[in-house]
Amino acid sequence: MAAYYERRKGAVLSTTIDKYVYVSVHPYFNRKKTVCKYSKTEIVDDIASIKHPVFRVVLEKLWPSGGIEVTSNADIPSGTGLGSSSSFTVALLNSIYSYRGTFTSKGRLAREACSIEIKELKEPIGKQDQYAAAYGGLNVIEFNPDGSVNVQPLMLSKEIVSRLQENLLMFYTYDQRDARSILAEQKEETRKEDKFKILSKMVDLVYEARDSLLMGDLNSFGLCLHKGWQYKCQLSDKISNPTIQKYYERALEYGAIGGKLLGAGGGGFLLFYCEKENQNNLRKALFDLPELPFRFDWQGAKIIYVGDKYVEEGFFEIS
Repeated sequence: MAAYYERRKGAVLSTTIDKYVYVSVHPYFNRKKTVCKYSKTEIVDDIASIKHPVFRVVLEKLWPSGGIEVTSNADIPSGTGLGSSSSFTVALLNSIYSYRGTFTSKGRLAREACSIEIKELKEPIGKQDQYAAAYGGLNVIEFNPDGSVNVQPLMLSKEIVSRLQENLLMFYTYDQRDARSILAEQKEETRKEDKFKILSKMVDLVYEARDSLLMGDLNSFGLCLHKGWQYKCQLSDKISNPTIQKYYERALEYGAIGGKLLGAGGGGFLLFYCEKENQNNLRKALFDLPELPFRFDWQGAKIIYVGDKYVEEGFFEIS
């Protein structure tokens, strides 16, 4: 978040996975209306009256004339710590730009998604999810005091990538939460020197984890996850809770080397690094939490379909 990187360069090590947000766009038969479909359906005469804030802002900027239907659905529900909110913003921008016939770079998608969510909608969030969703892949993402962002892909061998992917397991804790209150508190806490020092240790850990991966020392990477989780829990008492801590400690007891709760905290998915020979024991220990199998995604935001009839008529259907 800016409260940190405006004082000292921030960084995250992140990867994207094969769980997606899908957005489709096509003309609506009543050209005077706009339709937005998500968990609700809105049919409006005036885009300014759309209640969903991201739909409203993006359409006001990129398609103010109306006469379209935009539909969104996702593999993972919101509020689970996997970045679905920012993935939606990136996907919506990509879809509407493509519908207009405009090529948009991944960097521009990420920058505009950040601007919409952070500057215009005043969300108390960072920039990492938008850049991850736009670029895809396994990256060190750096946030500079001048507001610029560097995305540095990790060039790992196929063997290391395969081992890393096989040794990461994710479990759903059932809890969904609104990250805003946690992040708003963290934003204020960052101004305190003791919290700032903890965040600085977490940033330093990014490069330690990166180097562990580059050397193929995946057990050290797992320990970095563990240290990072211990640091993160010191930032706010809302990040973890007795239930989450119980599962985390049980996972370590039954073979995990390290792990973390994904997202801001309070609920969502637990991720663990666990070598193959211990994974059955880990699954048995967490028998009451559903596992989410996943693979890495390397492409980020992409257009997967354009309907021919809409191209001929000057319209695009984008997913």
